[in-house]
Amino acid sequence: MKFAATLDETIDRIVPAGGATGTVLPCHRVDPELFFAESPADVEYAKALCLDCPIQQACLAGALERQEPWGVWGGQLFVQGVVVPRKRPRGRPRKHPLPEPVIDPRVAPAARTQPERSDRKERAA
Repeated sequence: MKFAATLDETIDRIVPAGGATGTVLPCHRVDPELFFAESPADVEYAKALCLDCPIQQACLAGALERQEPWGVWGGQLFVQGVVVPRKRPRGRPRKHPLPEPVIDPRVAPAARTQPERSDRKERAA
């Protein structure tokens, strides 16, 4: 875990050893790489973990002071040293959004009641 050392060193600067919080910080309960994830969903999860953190404000202030190049710090996402509201998914955005799926209520219940393929094999045996 290449990010574990960076995250731990940063937190040790904010909260000295033996810490004043007396609790396990949210960033210590999960894989540190979550805070540097590529997936927008993982980034949002990392930001949510920071919401109840006792050192959230100090972590964010430290990241701003250090001009962190990237990652989630203090509940905010940094990209190229700037706080951004959300992470964009990889690739080009669609020219036209996908249409909402149309679910025919006459067909949907029947589709749900058909047995799974594995169930059909068990019944045939």
